[in-house]
Amino acid sequence: MTNAAEELTNDIVDLAAAHDLTIDSSTVAVNELGLDFRVAIARTDTGDQWVLRIPRRADVTARADVEAHLLRLVAPHLSAAVPDWQIQTPELIAYPLLPGTPGLELDARGEPEWYVDVSSTAFATGLGDILAQLHGIDAEQARSTGVEVRSPAKVREAWRTDIATVAAEFQIAPELTQRWNAWLSDDSYWPTHSVLTHGETYPAHTLVVDNDVTGVIDWTTAEVGDPARDFVFHHASVSTTAFNLTVQRYIDGGGRVWPRFAEHCAHRYSASPVSYGLYALTTGDEEHRTAAAAQLNPSEAS
Repeated sequence: MTNAAEELTNDIVDLAAAHDLTIDSSTVAVNELGLDFRVAIARTDTGDQWVLRIPRRADVTARADVEAHLLRLVAPHLSAAVPDWQIQTPELIAYPLLPGTPGLELDARGEPEWYVDVSSTAFATGLGDILAQLHGIDAEQARSTGVEVRSPAKVREAWRTDIATVAAEFQIAPELTQRWNAWLSDDSYWPTHSVLTHGETYPAHTLVVDNDVTGVIDWTTAEVGDPARDFVFHHASVSTTAFNLTVQRYIDGGGRVWPRFAEHCAHRYSASPVSYGLYALTTGDEEHRTAAAAQLNPSEAS
């Protein structure tokens, strides 16, 4: 263990102790994948494993109360487990470890390590089931938790606003601007209803056992809005066959899609650099700003 890693471990042990949670320093494993939270998993003095979410910035804890209320709402509706927060302060959120392993983690060198076959039948159908359950939760109940609620028109308008905000600070490749403008102006791509969404249902936030989805974590970005939010990464990552299997399972569970749903997912994925650009502007971090600039104008970065 390097000096920096040892210091980080000691800081985490001290932080837990300040919240009356005693953890064994030799069991601390840190996951740096999240942009908003550093996550550690450690064993307590009673032998239980816990998850510790440590905010990277003060602003991310402002949404914690909303997320806590949301978790209590969704837990009874989902066949997969969600976090049961037992510690919640501005410095730390902690809860007993859920069953399963994140489908995607970063190793010590920052390289991705995969623990799920996202094209497997088990994962494709399990994801479809869970998204149907989540999207079937009453939107008015979701509103009561404090999550943002956006009508289909407001979802579209938010994209226009976000693109304009990013375009004012970054150079965007003309082909991306043209693509996004065409997407935003064509009604056939867009939903006519809003549902409760997780917002970041990619493998780092889905826990799996033998490709079965056993848990869903990190609900920070949840909102009532575009159903496609929860399908975008899956569409970009798997075969057409696997994606269609997920969508059919979703429909069988009561979910609603529209003829250009898959194309809409592809356009949303192409606009992912906009979200990253906003994140870079929010944090003021020069490394993130440079990386966002490269995504927004790839030809200039090459």
